Amino acid sequence: MDSTPSDSTHLSRANVGLGFSFILLNAFLSTSLNLGIGGSLVTSALRCIVQLAIVGLVLQRVFETNNPWAVAGIACLLNLLGTIEAVANKSKKRFHNMFLSVLFSMLGSTIPVSIIGARYAMAVDPFWKPEQYSPIVGMLCGNTISGVVVAVAYVLKEMYDNKDKVEMYLAFGASRFEACLPIAREALRLALTPTINQMSVIGIIAIPGMMTGAILGGSSVEQAARLQMVIMFMISASTALASIATTVTTLATVVDNEHRVRPDRVDVRDHAIWRARNWVFAKIVGGLKCVGTVVAGCCCWRRKEGREANGHGTGEPLLG
Repeated sequence: MDSTPSDSTHLSRANVGLGFSFILLNAFLSTSLNLGIGGSLVTSALRCIVQLAIVGLVLQRVFETNNPWAVAGIACLLNLLGTIEAVANKSKKRFHNMFLSVLFSMLGSTIPVSIIGARYAMAVDPFWKPEQYSPIVGMLCGNTISGVVVAVAYVLKEMYDNKDKVEMYLAFGASRFEACLPIAREALRLALTPTINQMSVIGIIAIPGMMTGAILGGSSVEQAARLQMVIMFMISASTALASIATTVTTLATVVDNEHRVRPDRVDVRDHAIWRARNWVFAKIVGGLKCVGTVVAGCCCWRRKEGREANGHGTGEPLLG
């Protein structure tokens, strides 16, 4: 008799360890080819293990409580962590109040889309069922972050590197909306292109993770396919809404209401988190160097004393 799909989903830590060997292979190839990404691969893989383990523990507790406020807390936490990742780790340039702008854009897109999609498109009643709503919000956040980062990065690059074009439009009497419209259009096109490409190849060239998980969980292939359709449409809507919101707020920040380009509102430095980390590491390294210098000085002093004692005949006993 054939085994049920759920039997094949029981994985042990040994299975995860075997899967991690693929990362080690990539790291070995990176080192052999001098690509310089071996450390990043291993670090990202370790982050993946830790983060998924923590998420598994938290979601298990939320599923057991079956409390709508716990589900709401998870949804807000996912959006908050996604915003931190987008602002602190994924963006090379930032603008004033970027954190709040991205956070409200994320909340204003993922929460409404997930509620409407879960309740009406997926017929989940109540919509906040933890085992269904929490994964939906997580998928929306993960895909929305990518679109937001692409849109903001393009806008800031254009406004920082090619501000002369916008200033020329403004000098000829264009409003900031008219001057920034080409940049906004291109930013949104770039932000939505990955989602469009994903929808165009899904099912024929690629079988997505949500559909695979539903099949492995015991759902019929037909139901898994329909579920994936709904999820992709929700991802597309959430990405579009968040990208539009962040693009507008970015342009409104770097071009003020007096129709002036404000490059001073763009920060090209590392995020404050990483600057603080580098400062702490520098202090630690400096302290270790001082300790090493002191220890080396003490050792040299003791060796010098030993040589002086041996020179006067008192360091070693007489033979015979």
